[in-house]
Amino acid sequence: MPLGGAGRRAGEAGGRYSLLSRAIFIGGITLTATLFAAGGWQRRWIADDGLIVLRTVRNLLAGNGPVFNVGERVEANTSTAWTYIVWFFSWLTQGRLEYVVLAIALVLSVLAIVFAMLGAARLWGGTGSALLLPAGALVYIAVPPARDYVTSGLETSLVICWLGVLWWWLIRWSQTENPRLPGYFGLVFCAGLAPLIRPEMTLVGALALIMLFCAPVPRTRLGPIFFRVAIVAVAGLVPIAYQVWRMGYYGLPYPNTAVAKDAGGAKWEQGFVYLWNFIGPYWLLVPLVLLAVGGTVAVRYGRPETPTGKHSEPDTAPRNRIQRASAALHSPAAVVLLMVGSGLLLAVYQIRVGGDFMHGRVLLPQLFCLLLPVAVLPLRIPEGFLGGSAHGSRRLDWAFVVVLGVFLGTAGWALFAANTTAITSGTKISSTGIVDERVYYVLNTGHDHPIRAEDYLDYPRMRAMVRDIADTPNGGLLLNSPSFMFWYIAPPPEPIPAGGAGHTVFFLNLGMTSMNVPLDVRVIDQMGLAYPLAAHTERLVDGRIGHDKNLYPDWVVVDAGMVDQKPWLPWFMDDKWVTQARTALSCPQTQDLLASSRAPLTLDRFRHNIQQALEFASYRIDRVPKYEIERCDLVDPTQPAPR
Repeated sequence: MPLGGAGRRAGEAGGRYSLLSRAIFIGGITLTATLFAAGGWQRRWIADDGLIVLRTVRNLLAGNGPVFNVGERVEANTSTAWTYIVWFFSWLTQGRLEYVVLAIALVLSVLAIVFAMLGAARLWGGTGSALLLPAGALVYIAVPPARDYVTSGLETSLVICWLGVLWWWLIRWSQTENPRLPGYFGLVFCAGLAPLIRPEMTLVGALALIMLFCAPVPRTRLGPIFFRVAIVAVAGLVPIAYQVWRMGYYGLPYPNTAVAKDAGGAKWEQGFVYLWNFIGPYWLLVPLVLLAVGGTVAVRYGRPETPTGKHSEPDTAPRNRIQRASAALHSPAAVVLLMVGSGLLLAVYQIRVGGDFMHGRVLLPQLFCLLLPVAVLPLRIPEGFLGGSAHGSRRLDWAFVVVLGVFLGTAGWALFAANTTAITSGTKISSTGIVDERVYYVLNTGHDHPIRAEDYLDYPRMRAMVRDIADTPNGGLLLNSPSFMFWYIAPPPEPIPAGGAGHTVFFLNLGMTSMNVPLDVRVIDQMGLAYPLAAHTERLVDGRIGHDKNLYPDWVVVDAGMVDQKPWLPWFMDDKWVTQARTALSCPQTQDLLASSRAPLTLDRFRHNIQQALEFASYRIDRVPKYEIERCDLVDPTQPAPR
């Protein structure tokens, strides 16, 4: 039956609307991704902590295993997946490590934004239901720390990319009545990778897996019980296998960085300082409130559809409360609650542990989670705007005004926040211990974009370190001095072996130090990121966040096997303390701990490490040798023998 004039006009208007909606959405993704990439490139750099990852990659490429120092099995990188991704592409391309990691981080950061917006578009019904405006995505890319960590060499880009992919995949699953098995188990596998992406992401992955496990499973020849067994197997295969290997190889149940920073400790007050340091300067609560209002109005006055334009309904209605609860998990609303709830819980965790010393860094994934459902906002055009009936709904008109106002307000805020400088102290670290890490290294190296290892040679003490290593072929222990021009060197005992006794550098900045010396130079730090002895000291109550362990060099002189007597010791060291450190280091429990990472990796050692991994993780020593002697019930050699 031929359409009348009104029908043709309505159809033409619908076609124009669909074309406009698709063009706006594709343009929004392109614009947002381009702005994020450009902003990240404008601030391109690699952090000192990013260079730490590359030291492990260098050892992997050299055949020394996933270690920071040859002969000492220490997992100095928090993200296992990030380490091996960088290693794989470095091996594949044979490119310079700094440039490889720069490219990987930039690509993953942009993909994170794309998947976030694609998932939100599916949530709101696709391009056929409304104009999809880039709202939450603009908020994320406008926050300066988000652009700082696009190319930092740290795993932030991987974390948000994984969150974006998981979000998109879960939304897609929630809108499909009977998903195909390859895609379903791909989602399960992706969620199971959470602990390898970053340990605290286990919370997000576990909640997602619980949702998939408890929701109605796809209809297959396998029964529900066997299907759920398959979910557990696919999700747990890689992380469980790696966990067993980690405990046997490293002797710890989690990365050594978690021990060094006491990730289970609590510093609530510092955590709230860190939170406000992030949200306060940018007035971040303003766009969050605006987007919450916009999202609520969009839900209330515009029912989202599936991408096909239809609301999927189950074949049979649930019969009891358990079935209804299970069916409710297989819904977009449940996925939204999962991601937003995960973001809030992760924020509480970071506040509890005290946050970090890098401005904004560890709260970026939490912000990303909160913004995922509103990465794009649906602007539903009232009827009559593009032709057709002029009698639109009054409520829909109000929704149009509110959502448009939210988008414009968010865009205006983004212009303000993008050019805001939160920390102006530059090279100085304030009493909060929090610093703008990128600006700090830009100013201290004199390079606008410190990326290569040699760029960091212009950081104080670095050129002197390289020179002093070259000038001491016999080897020795390098301890930093107050002067930037030289290092104190504790020499090795004679006889000196052919080729020298080797060098050990004891310094906080592990990344720039380790990347500017050969792999046979041992690089360790007083905080313990790459040094088990320091990592297992007690946390300083009032220490700078992220740096609140500080091992005395007396221990290192003994542990490195250097001459421990005057006049060969640096002038500021006390012979008595060094003697006490030698005795304290003989504590049987401490020797057992050190053997877990230094003894040859035999099958018996592997089994022993697995059995004692939890015990090793909780073991702590006192950094003052005298008190450690008392703790271990040893005899202090500097005290007169009792009569």
